[in-house]
Amino acid sequence: MNKFVKRYLIDALGGMAHGLFASLLVGTIIKTLGQVLLHLGTNPAFKFLVDAGSFACDAHVVGAAMAIAIGYALGCSGLVLFSLAAVGSAANTLGGAGGPLSVLVIAILAAEAGNLVSKKTKVDILVTPIVTILAGSLLAVLTAKWIGLAASSIGNLIMWATNLHPFVMGIFVSVVVGIVLTLPISSAAICAAFGLVGLAGGAAVAGCSANMVGFAVLSFRENKWGGLLSQGLGTSMLQMPNIVKNPKIWLPVILTSAITGPISTCLFKMQMNGAAVSSGMGTCGLVGQIGVITGWFSPSEAAAKLGAVAISPSAFDWLGLILISFILPGILSWAFGLFFRKIGWIKEGDLTLED
Repeated sequence: MNKFVKRYLIDALGGMAHGLFASLLVGTIIKTLGQVLLHLGTNPAFKFLVDAGSFACDAHVVGAAMAIAIGYALGCSGLVLFSLAAVGSAANTLGGAGGPLSVLVIAILAAEAGNLVSKKTKVDILVTPIVTILAGSLLAVLTAKWIGLAASSIGNLIMWATNLHPFVMGIFVSVVVGIVLTLPISSAAICAAFGLVGLAGGAAVAGCSANMVGFAVLSFRENKWGGLLSQGLGTSMLQMPNIVKNPKIWLPVILTSAITGPISTCLFKMQMNGAAVSSGMGTCGLVGQIGVITGWFSPSEAAAKLGAVAISPSAFDWLGLILISFILPGILSWAFGLFFRKIGWIKEGDLTLED
């Protein structure tokens, strides 16, 4: 069971997230930058940025990138890996709004089918690609639509509930996605699979930021500036060995996420209208914040279908993004940390990162 969880729920999900970063996420950033610059004046270089970003955001390209990244994470041979491009393209296209989850499931099955025959025959160069592509394409035709519908239905339910009950769902989404971010599972891939945008996406950004910035500030006395940067701009997952030893060290940032989530949904109404994958990134490379900003100027297709339109962000919008992403997580986690240290739940050295 441990091997299954690591291979398919950790390694494969992580690989899918990397594929999304290298295609949809980066493509969205490049495209949005070009669109913003075009407002300043017509220039062939600005148009090129829009075109380059559009190429990277194409559903076929994104699907291929995800599938190849999944295959790479699973340690597939070259022929299986290259053949997964066609499988990912088919799964993402046929999966519709829930394409990322379709790609995850189908790419894993196609990769394992290819692995069964890889390097087993003298005509491997023919057999392995044929088996991988046919198995993946058949699965895509038969199941991608339904997997995609299931994923998008769950995502739509979460987003609908968040719009209906922003306070309660703001807490729920922020806490849950923040916890997933710190666990050795890809919160970015999960948010992408469910297409989490809008208010729910904003709450997810709040929860992820609370964990990353929260742990960075909470453990500053132990880890100094190196720990601040590695956790605040890298990943709070670095604290997992310490959480296993003393789960109570997680309480300050979880409580922080329970506060910043509803502030995001109810007060600032912060929405993630960029790529859904950004919802699960928090402050990692500032991807979550870049996603919010790109959503202001150029809403993603998923967000646009839910009624999102381009806006000129106000000072209140910028204030909300900064407070929710950086200032509140730092102050609240620090304050909660002082309390838990005082009552002895967190002791000196509990948050020290391993070398």
